Amino acid sequence: MKAVTIEFPSILDNLRIVESFIDQNREDYNITDDLYGNILIALTEAVNNAIQHGNRNDKDKMVRLTCKPGSSELSFVVEDQGAGFDYSILPDPTSEENLLKPDGRGVFLMKQLSDVLRFDNAGRKVEMVFYL
Repeated sequence: MKAVTIEFPSILDNLRIVESFIDQNREDYNITDDLYGNILIALTEAVNNAIQHGNRNDKDKMVRLTCKPGSSELSFVVEDQGAGFDYSILPDPTSEENLLKPDGRGVFLMKQLSDVLRFDNAGRKVEMVFYL
């Protein structure tokens, strides 16, 4: 099977595209209910980060979402057109001083829910791998 890619403007209402994108690929790749939940949450976090933090809600900047199937895994790649960020210095959302902060958990959740999490292109590209 080949990779499937979609692009859409950086508008928060476009987060709903994530669920339909996963639904379109669900049967083809035999995604279980548990795995579906993990993919949905992690991918929604990644797209939300791309829209808000990467592209700064600039509707003229696009978010690219790709699903790449492997023989025993599914890889999802989210790319934005922002300035990037240093993903190696993100604060730990589980440390006491960060527990009450309203944000800062997206990358943590992505890391916990995926089997592999990789950043590339100075943080403008994130890949999450889920084992089937």
